[in-house]
Amino acid sequence: MELRRALVRYGPLEALHAVDLPVPAGGPPTVLLGRNGSGRTTVLRALAGTVPLASGRVLWHGTDITRLRAHDRARSGLCFVPDRYAVFPSLTVAENLRLAARQDVAPALTAYPELRGLLSRRAGTLSGGEQRMLAVARAFVSRARVVLLDEPTQGMAPPLADRTYALLAALAPATTVVLAEQRMPPALLSRTVPLPVFVHELRRGAVVFSGEASEPRNPPP
Repeated sequence: MELRRALVRYGPLEALHAVDLPVPAGGPPTVLLGRNGSGRTTVLRALAGTVPLASGRVLWHGTDITRLRAHDRARSGLCFVPDRYAVFPSLTVAENLRLAARQDVAPALTAYPELRGLLSRRAGTLSGGEQRMLAVARAFVSRARVVLLDEPTQGMAPPLADRTYALLAALAPATTVVLAEQRMPPALLSRTVPLPVFVHELRRGAVVFSGEASEPRNPPP
């Protein structure tokens, strides 16, 4: 996917300033780095179609999908996991998984066997880390072609977070994964990720760096 000259406004506030941002397909996750307010979440929402562009375009395999609504992008194979309200709190864990599953929920339970004992629980009663685990698990069973995740491991214990990044990296090449993070996850720089991770760093609604995660970057002012 790709943003071209994407401008997003929230009322009088300009959140993205004519951003050009490509998302390469078939490799390790692409990481959007930045502090709160940098625009990384808005980039995900623009790609997902949950916020409109004031100007610019969204491309998917070269096709302009700027006017394609969010639910139509989802039907075409895009899965968006926001940082909040990513599960249905009144439904059970099993019901949340079945709603997302194209076939069965087995991949979710293989990735996160911890969910087996929670299947009958309502999602709203889970801890923050358990809800994030469920939200990411829903992405695994969606069989999506593109998965966008905003801080997917927020609230998870470090070993579970490391496992989650390994699982997301393993989705390639069938699935393109884009993560929004405040800091570069060390797990994505390990030897278990076979190819260099590509990074876009944002500050104040603009891309200030695009390249491999190992390349030096200027620190924020």
